Amino acid sequence: MKKRRVVITGVGVISPNGIGKEEAFLAMVAGKSAVKRVDHFDVSIFKSQIAAEVRNFDPFQYGLSHEEVLRMDRYVQFAVVAADMALKDSGLKLSQEDPERIGVSLANAICGTKYMEEEFSFVTDNGKNPIDPSRVRPDLYDAAMFNTPSIEVASKYGFRGICNTLSTGCTAGTDSVGYAFEVIQDGKQDIMITGAAEAPVTPITFGAFDVINVLSARNDDPEAASRPFDNDRDGFVISEGAGILILEELNHALKRGAKIYCEVAGFGTSCNAFHMTDLPADGTAMADCIRLALNDAELNPEEIDYINAHGSSTRMNDVFETNAYKMVFGNYAYNIPISSLKSMIGHPLAAANAIELVISSMIFEKNLLPPTINQINRDPLCDLDYIPNHCREQKVNTILKTSSGFSGIHSSLILKRYI
Repeated sequence: MKKRRVVITGVGVISPNGIGKEEAFLAMVAGKSAVKRVDHFDVSIFKSQIAAEVRNFDPFQYGLSHEEVLRMDRYVQFAVVAADMALKDSGLKLSQEDPERIGVSLANAICGTKYMEEEFSFVTDNGKNPIDPSRVRPDLYDAAMFNTPSIEVASKYGFRGICNTLSTGCTAGTDSVGYAFEVIQDGKQDIMITGAAEAPVTPITFGAFDVINVLSARNDDPEAASRPFDNDRDGFVISEGAGILILEELNHALKRGAKIYCEVAGFGTSCNAFHMTDLPADGTAMADCIRLALNDAELNPEEIDYINAHGSSTRMNDVFETNAYKMVFGNYAYNIPISSLKSMIGHPLAAANAIELVISSMIFEKNLLPPTINQINRDPLCDLDYIPNHCREQKVNTILKTSSGFSGIHSSLILKRYI
């Protein structure tokens, strides 16, 4: 049976350099860095003391109640607000839809650490005493669950279809969208709310990444710290945010006259089975998942017009990724414009892919490719066209989004202009 076509009809984004799709997109193409020194907890004990935070987010401004704010960890707030943005953007009249045909598949790599750290401090008097069970808040369990964002979104709007959470680390945003794509293709749902949210800028998470030496220590120049594919890169910058997309079966979207951003054409995922944090330099595993996505989309490599890279700014990843592109595209790799949004917003873990997919879906209308900023001293091993420092005006018909994560998972998604 021929698979159904899937399109993106709504987007919502909370990014460190912009809240809402227009503000975020303008910041990306302007090359605006959001990396600053962390100032809401003591970072002096860490080698890395910087992050890209959403500094002007007021949950009350976006319609959350006092009760909701009290029970929701920050990452849940991001997910709920971004989902509301995306649903409004889609123009869906939910009262006219079958709630059993609408599903939710969201993602995160790390759950409510902010809420749990604050609660632990409260019930132990800053660690001085054993946990006092009588002081534990009854809604702590909700904050601790990985699937709280999906549940909150589904219950808020009464969606009774699929409701799940993917936690595949830093590929989870791409994986959740890929899963939603396949669910609609196969006729199990007509509409999926999908994407990811993260708020990991907390002491315990900061310490966990700092101790394995993956974070940039360029504390004296935060805005220049995230520098994918540059020879002076020294690690990624931890970040936060959310990206939510509304995926919809094509005929359903056309019937209601929806605005279509683009079509989701193909998805592929693979595992390198190599190491929890290290990468094999040859790029084979990422090359495999790119080929899977191309095959799924029924496209030749030469039909890709732009790549939105994982580009994390670590020594290993950026060489690994460059080699993967060369393996798949051969000499054509040198003709493809490629950029990493993490140069501006750092790495919000699972939410990175989701934010990047929101921005990528807007490129088909805007005809502007975001840059990779902080490319000053090009790594000779990363010698492709990484759109250095300034955006590029260019019409594209196909976009490849790549992502990688600790434990060796790699995922790719292909978007194409809807015609």
